[in-house]
Amino acid sequence: MSTTISTVNVNGLRAAARKGFLAWLDSSDADIVCLQETRARPDQLPDALTHHPRYHLLLAPADEPGRNGVALYTRTPPQAHRIGFGAPEFDTAGRYLEADIGDLTVASLYLPSGDAGTPRQDAKHRFMDAFLPYLARRAHDTTARGRHLLVCGDLNIAHHTADLKNWRNNRTHSGFLDHERDWFTTLLARTGCRDVVRALHPDQDGPYTWWSYRGRAFDNDAGWRIDYHLATPDLAHRAKDARVERAPAYDQRWSDHAPVTVTYAP
Repeated sequence: MSTTISTVNVNGLRAAARKGFLAWLDSSDADIVCLQETRARPDQLPDALTHHPRYHLLLAPADEPGRNGVALYTRTPPQAHRIGFGAPEFDTAGRYLEADIGDLTVASLYLPSGDAGTPRQDAKHRFMDAFLPYLARRAHDTTARGRHLLVCGDLNIAHHTADLKNWRNNRTHSGFLDHERDWFTTLLARTGCRDVVRALHPDQDGPYTWWSYRGRAFDNDAGWRIDYHLATPDLAHRAKDARVERAPAYDQRWSDHAPVTVTYAP
């Protein structure tokens, strides 16, 4: 059977649930859903989210209340899971969670957003510097064992000019800085992972996955593509359909991001 996997930054899981996330989850055909920026501990979530009738929930909240947080909803209970990637500064910050399901290791990643020229950008760089060698080892070890690795999430980097609408005005902004984009290129080269959505939509601007709440960014589709599926080669070759589940109207959004959903053939 094919496997469908979605990823979305929910911009606060409790708020998203009130606005429509739970209805989306109830109707989703995804086998696995990766979440970022959940901003909640398990005891802060309603039973409808923690004991969903079709999904098992793994939650990795941040130590700092109300910040970050990543999660996985899986139809099949994982055989094992891990929080963090061996970087003490970030392992309890709600940034990375991975789980083993059959021959697949799937991860939910929330890379820091940064702000050029500030300590937040410095923290983003430290995360990037620590994460790249980890993922390179993980990808090579996983494929050497005949398994697949899929990292889904909000990387807070638009890799190419096709990945954001107003790229000329954002060349000095975090998320489209030259060294961030170079890091992304190096990440793909050293891990062997493929940007699944771009491979399926090679000549398209976007499809964008995040739109500011300010102004008319959503109505004008002035967005950024910063939410990704990064897959090891054998899995990437099995990707047969990718879509961004963009809300039909501004007032129907339950996050400033939209789910990115990919179906992988058997």
